[in-house]
Amino acid sequence: MGVKVRIPTILRTYTGGASEVAADGGTLAEVLDSLEANFPGIRARVLDDAGKLRRFVNVYVGEEDVRFASGLETPTPDGTQVSVIPAVAGG
Repeated sequence: MGVKVRIPTILRTYTGGASEVAADGGTLAEVLDSLEANFPGIRARVLDDAGKLRRFVNVYVGEEDVRFASGLETPTPDGTQVSVIPAVAGG
């Protein structure tokens, strides 16, 4: 079954314009690997060169911000929705 990943507008060039795509994996790291396999280049927009979540990208598994969960090791059970949300700054 896998998970559904919501893709922000700025990353939809990698997904052929799709706002939601399917991915497989039992953890967020595995889901990102699955995304990269199907949509090359997308992982580099979510993770930095050290393999950590980029500072200005928020990722939620269900309703939980992974920064306050287990980070890339956050479990992603079948049917879960993962949301990638770029941080917005302004004043």
